[in-house]
Amino acid sequence: MKRLSVLAVGLLAVALGACSSMSSGSGWTVLFDGSSLDNWTPIGNANWRIADGSVQADSGDKRQGFLVSKNSYTDFQVRAEFWVDDDANSGVFLRCADRGTVTAKNAYEVNIFDKRPDPSYGTGAIVYHAKVVPMPKAGGKWNTYEITAKGSQLTVVLNGQKTVDIQDSTHASGPIALQYGAGVVKFRKVEIRPL
Repeated sequence: MKRLSVLAVGLLAVALGACSSMSSGSGWTVLFDGSSLDNWTPIGNANWRIADGSVQADSGDKRQGFLVSKNSYTDFQVRAEFWVDDDANSGVFLRCADRGTVTAKNAYEVNIFDKRPDPSYGTGAIVYHAKVVPMPKAGGKWNTYEITAKGSQLTVVLNGQKTVDIQDSTHASGPIALQYGAGVVKFRKVEIRPL
């Protein structure tokens, strides 16, 4: 009987440890921690893989590689740490209307694209909704996006600098998606907090 009690306590400790790893405190839930894609569904043909504590891709059809969150969200804050090379095209998509076909028309695309031909919707902007001038550069270093979507209020902060603060009610709810479009793209931590 004593042995069963010790075993039960041990299993409880393991279970509690697993639960605590999913939450980073203050209401934040970890969606990606550098080791598991359990919270994501890949669509498209990007070669997503886990390496060196991040999920990364460096090939696939342009705009066709996404990791789509298994859950949908309405009002939230999301933090994402990412690294891209200078030629990368990526983004964090919010409130995706169609989890099987993600586009900047059916979701909010918080862009990561230093060499976008029209730089007004480049890195730090929300494509088709909020331009950014001057466009910050993200290539060749680790960056952090802090994005807030509460009702129609959308705010984007890149490395502590606010790039977008708008009102727009085009998209109300849906999953989050991480994009691979071109170059080398890495995400090492993604977490979300409902509002």
